[in-house]
Amino acid sequence: MTRSIGKWKLPQPTDIKEENEWVQIPRIARTVPFGYKHNEDDPDILDPIPTELDLLEKARKYIAQYSYREVANWLSTNSGRYISHVGLRKRLENERRRKNQAASVRKWAEYAEKAIAKAKALEEERTGAKANG
Repeated sequence: MTRSIGKWKLPQPTDIKEENEWVQIPRIARTVPFGYKHNEDDPDILDPIPTELDLLEKARKYIAQYSYREVANWLSTNSGRYISHVGLRKRLENERRRKNQAASVRKWAEYAEKAIAKAKALEEERTGAKANG
């Protein structure tokens, strides 16, 4: 007896840093996020701009102390690429939401795996009991 466990919505990619180096991400929207640029070979891939992403990490820490407008101005000045305070807020909130979603999906996948394993064990016990009795 095989049942479908439903559809899983995979979380969208966030900034990925492997071994202290930023990696490419797939393009999922029309706009190119701050810290990335179009890949010259593949239009569906975005190349990281390490200096901008490093500055964005610093900006994330400054948000606790300063306003979005002040941090966005600082980020635009230091990176040479404009980002509005609304754009910065949206970017940081989307990132936070995606990380929370990814953690939730992983947790639910864990629960589903445990439930499937228990269901299989119960099923085997039942069919084993019938075969012996």
